[in-house]
Order: sequence, then C-alpha cells, then structure tokens
Amino acid sequence: MNRREFLLAAAGAAAASTLSFSGRLFAAPASSPRFLLVFLRGGYDCNNLLVPCGSDFYYASRPSLAIAKPDPNSPDSAVALDADWGLSPVVRDSLYPLWQKKQLAFIPFAGTSDLSRSHFETQDHIERGAATDGAGNYRSGFLARLSGVLTGVPAIAFTNNLPLSFQGAGHDIPNISLKGDPKSHFDERQAAILSGMYKGTALAQASADGLALPKTVSVDLRDEMVAASRGAPSAHNFAEETRRIAALMRDQYRLGFVDVGGWDTHVNQGSTKGGLANNLKNLGEGLVAYADALGPTWNDTTVVVLSEFGRTFRENGDKGTDHGHGTVHWVLGGKVAGGRLAGEQLAVNAQNLLQNRDYQVLNDYRDVLGGLFARLWGLSPGQLQTVFPQVRPKDLRLV
Repeated sequence: MNRREFLLAAAGAAAASTLSFSGRLFAAPASSPRFLLVFLRGGYDCNNLLVPCGSDFYYASRPSLAIAKPDPNSPDSAVALDADWGLSPVVRDSLYPLWQKKQLAFIPFAGTSDLSRSHFETQDHIERGAATDGAGNYRSGFLARLSGVLTGVPAIAFTNNLPLSFQGAGHDIPNISLKGDPKSHFDERQAAILSGMYKGTALAQASADGLALPKTVSVDLRDEMVAASRGAPSAHNFAEETRRIAALMRDQYRLGFVDVGGWDTHVNQGSTKGGLANNLKNLGEGLVAYADALGPTWNDTTVVVLSEFGRTFRENGDKGTDHGHGTVHWVLGGKVAGGRLAGEQLAVNAQNLLQNRDYQVLNDYRDVLGGLFARLWGLSPGQLQTVFPQVRPKDLRLV
C-alpha cells in the first residue's frame, strides 16, 4: 500500500476496522451484500414524494401543497405509478428510472410505534431498534447489534459523530463525514483509533502524515470522484457525498449509515417548488450518483431510506405540515424486487387517518428490516432477536 492509497483509506474510515496490523486491507468478498441506511432527520413529508393522487381527500386537505394529478401535458404534475399513486415530478429524472427498472420499491404506512411526535425521542427509538415496550440498553443501536452477529461485514458511519445506530457494538466502528467540508478533520476518537492501529508498524509515519494533512486527503478524494464522474458535473451536495461513500462501500465496507437533515417543514413547505422539493431533488440525484459510482456492485447493494415520522396529512395555516406518524420508506438496489408498493396498505381517506391527522403505521420498521436482513444475510431467528428484540419479521420479498 503506497502513501496515497493509505491516505484515501484513512480519509474514508479512520482505517481501524478494515486494516489488519500488517497494514493489509481487509478484503470482504466482492459479491457480499452491501447495505446503506439513509436516515432523513426532521420527518419528511412523504405525501409530496409518493403522492396519493387517486384520493380526493388529499386534494381537499392540501389546497396549496398538493401535487397535481398525473397529466402528460404538465411537467409539474405527479408521475403516475399506478391508478392510486404518483411520484413527485422533482424526482422524475432520478428515482423514476429506477422504478421503471424495478430497482425501487416504496413501503407506505410505515414507521414506528412511538407516538411522541418528538424528533429526538423518535429518532432515538428507531436507532435503538428496541422492543415495543422500550426495554433494553439505551446506548445500544440496532446496526451495532447487526454488526455483532455478522462475520466479515465491515461497518462504517458517514457522520461527524458515531450515531446511536452504531453505538454499543463492543468493537470500534469508524465514522467520518464525507460532506466535502474543507474544514473536516478526524476527531480525537478517530485519530486515536488510527494512530494506535499503526503504532510500531511500517505505516506509522504514513498514518501521521494522513492525520496531519486533511487538506491533501480532501484533494485526493475530490480528484478520484472527478475521474469517476467521467467529466460530468457533480450533483448538488448529497451527490458529492454519495460518490465518496460509494468509493468506500465498493471496496472496503459492507454496512453503512448516513443521515441527511433539513426535513422539518412547518412553514412554506412548497409543492413542486421550495425547500422540500429541493431536498427531494438533491436526495434523488444523490442516490442515483451512488448507484452509478458503485458500477457493477450496485447489483449487490441495498439502500433503505427512512425518517423518524411522517407529517400531518392536512396542511397547516402556515402552508406547511406538522409532526405526524406514519410515513413512506424506500428500498433501492440492483436486485431489489421493485416497481411496486410493498407491505400492508389502506385507502387514503379521512376515516383511515390515525387520530384524524396522520397516516397509520401498518408496517413496523423493525419487522420490515428484520425480514430484509434475514434475506440479505440469512440470519437465524435467534440472530434476528438479537438485532431487534421481540421482532416479528415481515418478509416483503424486497430482495
């Protein structure tokens, strides 16, 4: 491993869990499953992404926010998926082609049993993956427990701080933000992991160089991403990050986590224009950039996009939406059984709202992820209970 290769590895993950003491890169089998969880922090409005365009109640409830019914003559109308549902036109060029290739599925009426409608409580509830009764270790995340039952599946969080999802693993899981921030640097925990790993080895000096030259690392990563883009300009923000993530998930890691903020839309949410539309557009472009950057390994990749909760079905007086309950999860990947809405569903009308305000949760995220993990890694019932205590895995045959 030469100095540049080491710097790139260091920039990606603080190197601790994927490099042995001899300095050789841990090599997971090339065709082993890759899983990335994308957490939308803030509670995104799923109704203006997966549009219930067959529901008159939707249009009555959202006089300023509703997206028009599919109309081939209107670029601002929903893209028809079936007779009842459409897709926001802001992801027509990104997510819709994946849907057409059956590499994208949506799970409406999904979420958690938590009814606090608190961002922090519900995010923690989901990341812990604890039993419905709330019992369990409050500093143990479900991805950490998943990492513990898997063998040869190196994990990483693409975040500034180790998220709760990956805490309590009993072994070091590296984390680093790849948002392209020129001020980004290794924190003390990451630096200690990296330095300790190479102390007394032939790569000790290289590790010191890597920690001392974050700007050089950033330039090296940018150069690699430009080359991988084949001259095409990068998408705004999230696409830059996902290309960096892909460079690491392709060769080194198999289990990843990244979060995206900015989804709390109480005021002036907008419809096909505005803050939510911009966020969805950037998110869609980022996921497509991730798939493109992975190349053939996209066929061994599964991505799940979720949020702590949905928004109120009716718009509020400030032309926004408030904290809700049920939401829509996304599942993407080269071998995802997509082009469909999966899981249990209800008609979208006033009678079927929870507490006369929100989508119900018919597809608990623990059960859905439990069924998905069982298919991806062949987990036994006992292993699933370790990851999600008291889980009742729901196999939606997503892969």
